[in-house]
Amino acid sequence: MLDMENGRGRPGDDTDLAEIDVGLLLALEALLRERNVTRAASRLNIGQPALSARLNRLRQIFADPLFAPAAAGRGVVPTTRASELQTELAEVLGKLRRMVEGPAVFDPARAQRTFVVAIHENPAVTLAPGFVARLTAVAPRTRLALVHPTPDIVDRLERGEIDILVTGPGRTSGELMQRPLFEDSFLTAQRKDHPRGTGTLDLDAFCALDHLLISADGGGFSGLVDEALAARGRSRRVAVSIQTYALAPVILANSDCICTLPRRFLMRFAHELDLMPPPLDLPPASIVALWHPRNQEDAGHAWLRDRLYQAAAAT
Repeated sequence: MLDMENGRGRPGDDTDLAEIDVGLLLALEALLRERNVTRAASRLNIGQPALSARLNRLRQIFADPLFAPAAAGRGVVPTTRASELQTELAEVLGKLRRMVEGPAVFDPARAQRTFVVAIHENPAVTLAPGFVARLTAVAPRTRLALVHPTPDIVDRLERGEIDILVTGPGRTSGELMQRPLFEDSFLTAQRKDHPRGTGTLDLDAFCALDHLLISADGGGFSGLVDEALAARGRSRRVAVSIQTYALAPVILANSDCICTLPRRFLMRFAHELDLMPPPLDLPPASIVALWHPRNQEDAGHAWLRDRLYQAAAAT
């Protein structure tokens, strides 16, 4: 719960607690979100003088300024104390809202909710067509944003900015809920009429050819295939490194490079490229869905997860 300092709010002493009403907590929440008095007042549908009065009362209760003017002269910046209160404040208000609202009801046919899914490019190519189709078919007024995962993805899931993260199991976190979506094997692709022909690709030929590699971080020339080759005392020459899957089919179709990628991705280009099993064993690529426990019981989120599971099962 929201704790007080300097002897305030001691166990058994509810003096300051009695002075806090929901209006004060909502004012603190609005200021923390907007970082601007005018916008916070508008969010609360009150005038700036009324919001200033609430802020003064909060400063007295918490014995802290809570906000200071921004250096640029526009908006306010929370103090350390105000930032420390933000997580507990969200929990308190969340519980109060759930108490007042009761169990949430989600009607996909009428919902106007915006869902945000962070997903890497490869699983997006595999899942997005069926996933989007399942959303729009029964929830035409919802909106879906597919975005690239960022380094602060766990924090964004906690803040509710991202609903679901679709990624490999290496990005899992103990604080997140998760469910496997699918596993994918690998194929090797080459252009039609490649000089080597269409016969079985053995390991010697595989190592002798130039390769295209997708480096998610950009600029890398080594990956899963190179690790598997090294374990057998072999190596290959990666001639081209790219950062996006979208370029791979185009480059392969116009060069003599070969490329080894997840099967579900390459099968979409089977009419443009020749596909074959790679001549070495590669561990399957696993894809999982992750979300924050705060959304576990949310009816809309549960509905979104089900659509994703269905799309994964159909790939």
